[in-house]
Amino acid sequence: MDLRMVEKKDFDISIIRPEMRLAGLKLRGQGMPSERLKRIKEGLHTLHTLETMAVNIYKLQITRRENDLNLQLIGAMGNEMTHLQDFQIKLFEYGFKPSMLRWLYWIVGFKFGFFSRLLGTKAKLKTGIWVEKKAVHHYDELLRKIEWDEDTRKIIKKDQADEYGHIKRWEAFLRKLRKET
Repeated sequence: MDLRMVEKKDFDISIIRPEMRLAGLKLRGQGMPSERLKRIKEGLHTLHTLETMAVNIYKLQITRRENDLNLQLIGAMGNEMTHLQDFQIKLFEYGFKPSMLRWLYWIVGFKFGFFSRLLGTKAKLKTGIWVEKKAVHHYDELLRKIEWDEDTRKIIKKDQADEYGHIKRWEAFLRKLRKET
């Protein structure tokens, strides 16, 4: 995985919550073959459930300490909440509903977040890096394997660029932490 790709992205990853207007919403999928719709539904379910997990990881990693890491974790949580909303909206635009099993990913996110927090800052950062690298890989596969509509593809690419940004951020914190110890 080449993290230099983040520089090639056409997205401003400093924006945590991009603006959304009512005019940008539309009902999708009419006239599409059922096999294409099935793949889109599976892809959106995957993205929605993984973002559910990511929100919980960051939510559980945040402590009461007033420091830069907590500020960045709050920003990352907010950004992942935006991704979660992106994919939930797309599910409904296509006439789908979120997966009934998404609560399992909520629990997984809770466990990753809670236990990495208990293990300390280094564990939180390594968990964040590992999870975000997995997310980037999933995004790559879903972008490659599914014939998305152009609006949805653009959102997926923006959200993927955000994940690259999270990796770079957590790696920078980890390097700084290693220098201090």
